[in-house]
Amino acid sequence: ASLLAVSLIASPVDNDHRFEYRVLATKKTSTMEKELNAAGTEGFRFEGIMGGNTEWGGSEAVVVVSRERGIEKRASFEYKLMATSKTSTMQKEMQQAADQGFAYKGQSVFETAFGGKEVVVIMERDRDAKPERHEYRLLATSKTSTMQKELIEAGEAGFEFVGMTVAETAFGGKELVTILRRSPGK
Repeated sequence: ASLLAVSLIASPVDNDHRFEYRVLATKKTSTMEKELNAAGTEGFRFEGIMGGNTEWGGSEAVVVVSRERGIEKRASFEYKLMATSKTSTMQKEMQQAADQGFAYKGQSVFETAFGGKEVVVIMERDRDAKPERHEYRLLATSKTSTMQKELIEAGEAGFEFVGMTVAETAFGGKELVTILRRSPGK
């Protein structure tokens, strides 16, 4: 795998805030979930995901995780990674994870070995914190005008936007897939 390192230098250096990063890259979503959970037990937290073709690995999901250096007691994070080409399946799986205390962290499109191009969603929970449960709604359409209408309706119902991808799904062709959530009681 190829590693590109970029350093940003700011002056003066704040010695109290230094971060440690890891780059996780794999062709299999199940492997990525295992690697995320292993990093999460060491206090690393999800920062971002991108699916695509890397120079050496071909089609991979690439995730960046980080943790602040110099902290004695670190939080321990647990992750669920879901991949599907059907938005109804994704909404159901996300809601099941949310009912267990997981919250949306990020999404991308990834070409998996078995499923073709799929939407991949990562959800996280802090093992030590009291979970805040949410209700999730996924919207998928090939027309931006339809998405506008559906977003307005969801917003009126108290749903907030958390993420969007353009995905080539098995049933809808190229679709805008938007994920929204609301807190209970809204």
